Amino acid sequence: MIQTPYYLIDKSKLLQNMEKIATLRELSGAKALLALKCFATWSVFDFMRDYMDGTTSSSLNEVRLGHERFGKETHAYSVAYADYEIDEVVSHADKIIFNSTGQLTRFEKQSSGIIRGLRLNPGVSSSSFDLADPARPFSRLGEWDLANVEPVMELISGFMIHNNCENGDFDLFDKMLGDIEQKFGPLLKMAEWVSLGGGIHFTGENYPLEKFAERLKRFSGEFGVQVYLEPGEASITKSTTLEVTVLDKLYNGKDLVVVDSSIEAHLLDLLIYRESAKVHPNQGPHRYQVCGKSCLAGDIFGEFNFENELNIGDRISLQDTAGYTMVKKNWFNGVQMPAIAIRELDGSLRTVREFDYTDYEQSLS
Repeated sequence: MIQTPYYLIDKSKLLQNMEKIATLRELSGAKALLALKCFATWSVFDFMRDYMDGTTSSSLNEVRLGHERFGKETHAYSVAYADYEIDEVVSHADKIIFNSTGQLTRFEKQSSGIIRGLRLNPGVSSSSFDLADPARPFSRLGEWDLANVEPVMELISGFMIHNNCENGDFDLFDKMLGDIEQKFGPLLKMAEWVSLGGGIHFTGENYPLEKFAERLKRFSGEFGVQVYLEPGEASITKSTTLEVTVLDKLYNGKDLVVVDSSIEAHLLDLLIYRESAKVHPNQGPHRYQVCGKSCLAGDIFGEFNFENELNIGDRISLQDTAGYTMVKKNWFNGVQMPAIAIRELDGSLRTVREFDYTDYEQSLS
């Protein structure tokens, strides 16, 4: 058995998402780029490459990783590029998308050799968290005003619009796309391609994939553009677990267990957004609060029901832990960083990455 903690990527579950992406590409004509900000575990890129068109990035490191490890189309985006990195970004990218007209004009010369685009902000989003809302008041994410964009149209050929956040509601997507068409229609008619970003949970259960494909195809036809999507969570949802082991049991008004992992170190988004982890089937007469081993008082995965009493040495599988986890894991408290393992389609397991004291030491100075 692999020593816990470790992330376990199940290729058979990953395949279910890949097949839905392939179906959408075929029905709609849209292209799909893996959003590396969400998932960048390159050990499965060779598997995902057959179902996706490339990658999109948020930094120099991500665009280089996409170019070198995934290949195919490589889109570069960043909220702001620095002078010292722009040349290297361009060397790894097929398209570069600027966040503002200021950045576009500043790096006009350096980026002249590749396709260029600009981020637009329609002022509406599906986010229920102000922290993650790209359309929040005073947002820095993209251009809002057509008057600022029209003078630079000769420098670009397309746009990126990202305003869906954990959006599994097709009707809401349809409505917001209508808002985009109304607000930016004159600009879209001058474009050759438009990326509608990520955050659309079209691989989720009961999502109307055919209606979604038809809407994308209609948008593409009306404006004469190649549509791109940037699925992050949609690519890897429900494909991965975080495997942990019970280290201790306590009672302090509730039954508690401490495991060999940490929410702040290994599932950071759950802490940021005040959400609980997932355990399946979460049924049974034995209820426990599952706690992390760091010194943070709120290092708690959540409360769950189990069929049997938990004992020291028992293992727990925390579900749906691929997105925004391996890309955010950290060495808080020096807690052992989870290994990364893959379950192949034939059921065999292999460890693709382990971390040790040297990794911890060399992450510091």
